[in-house]
Amino acid sequence: MIMGVLNVTPDSFSDGGEFLDCDAAIKHGVRMAREGAAIIDIGGESTRPGAEPVPAAEEIARVIPVIRALSAACSALLSIDTTKGSVARAAIENGASIINDVSGGTGDPEMFSVTRETGAALVIMHMKGTPRTMQAAPQYHDVVAEVADFFRQQYACALRCGIDSMSIAFDPGIGFGKTLEHNLRLLQNLPRLRIDDRPLVLGVSRKSFLGKLIGSSEMADRRAPTIAMTAALRARGAHVLRVHEVPENVAAIRVAEFLQESGR
Repeated sequence: MIMGVLNVTPDSFSDGGEFLDCDAAIKHGVRMAREGAAIIDIGGESTRPGAEPVPAAEEIARVIPVIRALSAACSALLSIDTTKGSVARAAIENGASIINDVSGGTGDPEMFSVTRETGAALVIMHMKGTPRTMQAAPQYHDVVAEVADFFRQQYACALRCGIDSMSIAFDPGIGFGKTLEHNLRLLQNLPRLRIDDRPLVLGVSRKSFLGKLIGSSEMADRRAPTIAMTAALRARGAHVLRVHEVPENVAAIRVAEFLQESGR
């Protein structure tokens, strides 16, 4: 599945301000759904390195009009990208069905109870630190083992809170408190990150480590590496790919899956 990124923010790392206008955000969401995105992931707070937090009321004001409109205008599932239980609850009540929590349930003690009470699906992501601090020399003894341990701990907490195991997916948080080497180790070891056979969500689109791999600091140069990585990750077992450019990545997944199926 392709998850299309819709940042309703002024300061996201690659498209800040582009869809802050509600009408522009709605049009882009409808377009991504038409292009093949099965999920539209709507966020009202930037999680780029160094980003400052946004009050819940401001986050709600940014995302709810977009969620309401998209729930009526397209058939794609809607996801709310937030760490705040109050924002997640408002989003689910207005048409979203997935909570994508980059803190993995650690940012707000109410998040798991909100998930249970609303019946939403939940993406538990790993992040070391906060967006403001996460890229300040992150260190791990064994990044794959530590991320997998975090998943197991948060999965157990979610189950104790009464969340249905079938509604949970995991995201290793590429670029969220990780160096280039950490990112590559995680991407090379996806099977070790699988918890109870639950789906893996991967977001690599336009991220800086892709620029480092090709020796370019230009954002525009990350488009082709994103598409290549999407195909490679699908072949390695990723289930949901979070991207900015939908049609190219949909095509990449189709080709990767064709090769997988034809080889069986």
